[in-house]
Amino acid sequence: MSGNILVIMEQRGGAWNRMSFETLAAGQQLATELGQTVSAAVAGQGIDALANELASKKLDRVFAVEHELLNTYTADGFSAALEQLIKKEQPSYVLFPHTYQVRDFAPKLATRFNQVLISDVTAIKSGPIFVRQLFQGKLSMDVKPGGASPHFASIQAGSYRAEQAQDGTAQVEKFTPQLDAASIRTKPQEPFRESARAVDLTAAEIIVSVGRGIKEKDNIPMVEELAKALGGEVAASRPICDNGWLPMERQIGSSGQTVSPKLYMAVGISGAIQHLVGMKGSKTIVAINKDSNAPIFEVADYGIVGDLFEVIPALTEEVKKAKG
Repeated sequence: MSGNILVIMEQRGGAWNRMSFETLAAGQQLATELGQTVSAAVAGQGIDALANELASKKLDRVFAVEHELLNTYTADGFSAALEQLIKKEQPSYVLFPHTYQVRDFAPKLATRFNQVLISDVTAIKSGPIFVRQLFQGKLSMDVKPGGASPHFASIQAGSYRAEQAQDGTAQVEKFTPQLDAASIRTKPQEPFRESARAVDLTAAEIIVSVGRGIKEKDNIPMVEELAKALGGEVAASRPICDNGWLPMERQIGSSGQTVSPKLYMAVGISGAIQHLVGMKGSKTIVAINKDSNAPIFEVADYGIVGDLFEVIPALTEEVKKAKG
C-alpha cells in the first residue's frame, strides 16, 4: 500500500460518526489527484457489520482493526493499534475526521512517526497543500507537509460532503494488533453525553438561517414566516444566539450544530468559517446578502445580492402562492 492514502473512520457503539464519510470523500478526492488508491480502517470489537458496510465504497481495501482492548476507546489502545497498521501498510497520507476523539489520540499517533497532525483542515489544494484556519477564521494558512511520510491530517466537519463518497466494492481484511492491557494506562468512564436538544436541526430537510444582517430581534419574525411557508426550521449564526434573539440550540456552526439539509437558506449571514463548517454539507445552499463579496457566496449554489428586507417578504409571498 506504500504511497497510498489511509482514512481512519470513527464509530462508537456500532454507529458511524457521520464526519467519517466526509473524510472518506476527501481521501477519495486526494487519491484521484495523486493517482493513488485509498483504503479505510475501522477499529473496535465486533465490527464486522461496519467493515462490510464500508466495503460498499470505492476503496482498495477495508481494514477491520479488531481487539477486545479496542472495545472501549482509549488513546493508548487506539494509538498502538493504528501505529501497527500504519507501519505494516506504509501509507503516504493518513486522514481522520476532526472529532474530539481524534483530537485526543491522533497527535500522539503522529508523534510516533516523528510527524505532526495537520489539524482542522478545511480544504486540500494541489500539491497537496492542506488549508487550515487561524485566529478564529480570520486567516487561512497553507500547510505543505515535510519530512518522510506518512503525513497526518484531520478534516473539519462540513469541509466535504458525505454523499460525495463514491460507491464501489472493496475487500475486507482483518487486522489483529498486538495489545497488552498493562500498556493501557487510562480506565475509561462512561462517555460524555449531551442533554437532549429541544430542537434537532440535524433532522430538518429545510433550514432558514438568520445572521447579523437582520439588524434587530424584532425583525426575526419575518424570517420565521419564510421558514413556516417553506415547511422548515429557523436557525441562526452565533451572534444572533449570543444576543439572545434565538435560543442557543438553534445555532449552526463549529460551536453549534452541524447540519446537512436538502435546502439551507442563509439570510444576512456573511459566512465566517465557524458558520460554514456547520452547514457546508447542505445539498442546496441559497444565500441572501447585500454584500456581493460576502464569503457565504463562495459555498452557495444560488446567490441573491440584495436587501433582505425586500427579498424575504417577496420570497415568502411567492412561496405561499406556489403552495396555493
